[in-house]
Amino acid sequence: MMRSKQTGRLVFALVLVATLPAVATSTETLLKGQRPDGTPPNQLEGGEFVWQPEAAPTGPMVVLVSLNEQFAYVYRNGVLIGYCPVATGKKGHETPTGVFTILEKDKDHISSIYKAKMPYTERLTWSGIALHAGSIPGYPNSHGCIHLPIEFSRLLFELEHLGGTVVIADDHSGPMEASHPGMVLSPMLSESSPDVPIIGNEAYDWEPDRSPEGPVNVLISVADRKVYVYRNGIEIGFSEIAVTHPERRVAEGIYTVLEGIGEHENPWLPGKPAPRWMAVWTDADEAITEATLAADPESAINRIHIPEFFATRVWEILAPGTTIVITNRDASPETKTDRDFVLMATQHPEQES
Repeated sequence: MMRSKQTGRLVFALVLVATLPAVATSTETLLKGQRPDGTPPNQLEGGEFVWQPEAAPTGPMVVLVSLNEQFAYVYRNGVLIGYCPVATGKKGHETPTGVFTILEKDKDHISSIYKAKMPYTERLTWSGIALHAGSIPGYPNSHGCIHLPIEFSRLLFELEHLGGTVVIADDHSGPMEASHPGMVLSPMLSESSPDVPIIGNEAYDWEPDRSPEGPVNVLISVADRKVYVYRNGIEIGFSEIAVTHPERRVAEGIYTVLEGIGEHENPWLPGKPAPRWMAVWTDADEAITEATLAADPESAINRIHIPEFFATRVWEILAPGTTIVITNRDASPETKTDRDFVLMATQHPEQES
């Protein structure tokens, strides 16, 4: 979603609302390839992994894949519960970077293109990109998929749900603390503000019955000046938004609603607390922390303003696992499937893998 000013690489960093203590795993219960909790990533070889789901027994999951590290990190409710070496796309078949959701799961999938077994497949795109068990030689060797150790792949498959979030980027950096990253749906500025155009109720659409059930994803496009809401991959609404100082880039990021109650009051549902959030940033230099919000509040997500009547509807359907993506890009189908960075590719099947 954003390139580092120094390196031009796509990177991501985590902003966590809270962390939980690690839970030790008995060496007597280790699976094939599993190493004791706390084993440093640089001591893991292909096929080895660390897995400690007890550290966060419940909550939404986010999988982060670092192409440069050739590593995957699994977080549940904001807590790291597993990590392992991976193998991604080789030259000519590079794995795309972007924000993806789990579209389909198939324990015994066989590729219709390569006629190869892909155990524990979790599909990310309808054009052939998926998480699945495969060989991990220590370098990229796939046709674009992310190969995982067989036991790690099985464990992830058993825990992950359809609609789960997967972020693929060039680099990975460690967690950072932040008490309130969830100001995504901030109040509109007053009508007297010269920087914010007035938005009327006619500039929106809301039809939740198009998809009554399923995971919710929200895409906020600064280029389009719109927010799009998807449920189970189907668009159920959109609204125009306002952006203060639109000539300046907005810090981009991905938010996931966690289980539990946050410390702040819900801005749109009086008397109810706001949810807890985990924020994933694709550029560590642009990561918004509590300090940067205090120093320069207009540099962050509170420059984005959504009409109250629409934001209230969105707040009502937020649930643990809901993902919100903020991007300066437009949300056209071409951009969503751009090789540079995929944005929530939830369209219907076009090509099987």
